[in-house]
Amino acid sequence: MSMPIQSESEQLERIRTTLYPKADAACAELAREIVELMRSREAAGQKTVLGLATGSTPVRLYRELIRLHREEGVSFRNVYTFNLDEYFGLSREHPQSYFRFMHEQLFAHIDIPEDHIHIPSGTVTRQQAFQYCAEYENSIRELGGIDLQILGIGRTGHIGFNEPGSSRESRTRLVTLDSMTRRDAARDFLGEANVPRYAITMGVGTILEARQVVLLAWGDSKSEVLARAVEGEQTDSLPASFLQSHAKARFLIDHAAAADLTRIKHPWRVGLVKWDDEMTRKAVIWLADTLQKPILKLTDEEYSERGMADLLTTRGPAYDLNIQVFSQLQHTITGWPGGKPNADDSSRPERSQPFPKRSLILSPEPQDDVLCLGGTLSRLVRQKHEVTVAYATSGNLAVPDNEVSRVIELFLELEPEIREAGKERNLLRTAREQLRQKGEFDFDSIEIRHIKGLLRRGEAREACQICGLPAGRIRFLDLPFYEMGRYRQFAPKEEDVAALVTLLEEIKPQQIFATGSLSEPSSVQGVCFELLRQALTQVASQSWMKDCRVWLYRGAGAEWASHEIEMAVPLSPDELANKIQGIYQHQSQRSQSPIRTDRHRETWQQAEAINQATAKTYNRLGLAEYEAIETFKQWPIFTQL
Repeated sequence: MSMPIQSESEQLERIRTTLYPKADAACAELAREIVELMRSREAAGQKTVLGLATGSTPVRLYRELIRLHREEGVSFRNVYTFNLDEYFGLSREHPQSYFRFMHEQLFAHIDIPEDHIHIPSGTVTRQQAFQYCAEYENSIRELGGIDLQILGIGRTGHIGFNEPGSSRESRTRLVTLDSMTRRDAARDFLGEANVPRYAITMGVGTILEARQVVLLAWGDSKSEVLARAVEGEQTDSLPASFLQSHAKARFLIDHAAAADLTRIKHPWRVGLVKWDDEMTRKAVIWLADTLQKPILKLTDEEYSERGMADLLTTRGPAYDLNIQVFSQLQHTITGWPGGKPNADDSSRPERSQPFPKRSLILSPEPQDDVLCLGGTLSRLVRQKHEVTVAYATSGNLAVPDNEVSRVIELFLELEPEIREAGKERNLLRTAREQLRQKGEFDFDSIEIRHIKGLLRRGEAREACQICGLPAGRIRFLDLPFYEMGRYRQFAPKEEDVAALVTLLEEIKPQQIFATGSLSEPSSVQGVCFELLRQALTQVASQSWMKDCRVWLYRGAGAEWASHEIEMAVPLSPDELANKIQGIYQHQSQRSQSPIRTDRHRETWQQAEAINQATAKTYNRLGLAEYEAIETFKQWPIFTQL
């Protein structure tokens, strides 16, 4: 056990874990702590040695350190740094090398001397690797060890690149990357096949020797592994769990990453709770899921045996509780996601009026829409609502070179048979030549990205057409943050917000479907949701906003928990098949899927499985049996802006 637990609700946690509403708040606080550490050590005539991490997780911390340097004069001249890891085989110039990442995200913007920076080399030979790693360890020791080590956590539970199987005593070494780790990096490298198989990493033992360790985690994709690291047993199958043995290790996380901690997921197991409607529903559905029983068959004894006697005392007996929660869950089901006209809407998720509604579906990248709510989109169109699908980004970063090359060759082959302006022909020829000359370290040219974006536009149009949406109801926003950025390194600006404000003011939607509320904040989905929030803030005083509701869809590879669902839209077998056909149009994404489940399934198969699993859950809880269900949660817009 590291630090003493501070409250009753944290009694199962073996590492001090602090929750923040947003990543920015946590990073601002940690940046101040780092500056205080630097100043105190400098006052004592000592150097400050920081252990640094890469990836999207620490980017906000680095931006805050840069701000402190530029605006408050904080100097890093007495700081030495050691990075955790580097891909083996990548030169410093490679776009995805951690050497390049660290200079772009931090070192090039502060006054740290170049010879104070230590990043493992990815270009040492296999024969040199052992000795090189030993020398890296020696360099740390010669500077007196690491004062504060920054970490992220991977979905395998890795810290640095210490994958499952890494021992507590492991040192800096050459390692083989887990298939899930490589899959998570696939978009950065335009395909899993391009992700290096090996890396050099500090060992778990090296990390544990740091005087302080702070692990950062944002977004729902980290919640399950983080809970196991904090509350589970220490095991080499989850290297982050070894941090439990460090006296000064702590986790700083946002609420989405905290979702699977017991104090959040099952708070009644660690103390008394306020049994309001939301908590009651959560507990009753959890009990039914745990026992694999319909809600209406739960008994008083089963509540008591699972530590829920307090709920019975406060809101019981079981008979009344069961009916209350069953009724709430039943009322989430609707075949009219835009509201049913001339109907009693007192127990329906959506209002019957106005009808038809102006419905805006925001898709961060092409495919997010049909992948997550293709059936709902079809219903809204079929039920005569004024539906607009807006793609926030072009999605061109996710198109492999071979896909665009295939398209270019096809069109040039057809050139004699079609009439094209010379400008388009020149664009294709220019892009083809650029692809042929493109080096391993080169970014896509403007021409290549443009064609990749056009490819994704075509796929999106075909998918929307299958869902019944005419081309005139589709918008491609091509937000600048994406067009000028790269995955994990986006820097949104006011012009991105302005584009969304313009869209909102034009459409004046009465319902918005959006995603990204729980996503890692540097992801495309996370950035797009924050931009939407800012845009809604700017239009909040406009009269049409009084009639606007925001429905959140969860995102690729995930679904809302049963107790969180506020609108459940059933899909018939034909509707599900139609959705799958829409997903299938996104051919360029078949090897680029961000879905976080079985790697051997196609994207459409995974979407199908998620929707069918939700339907089975509803049926198991005692509700009607459906083929599939898409789900949504209402975002309390006026309390969140």
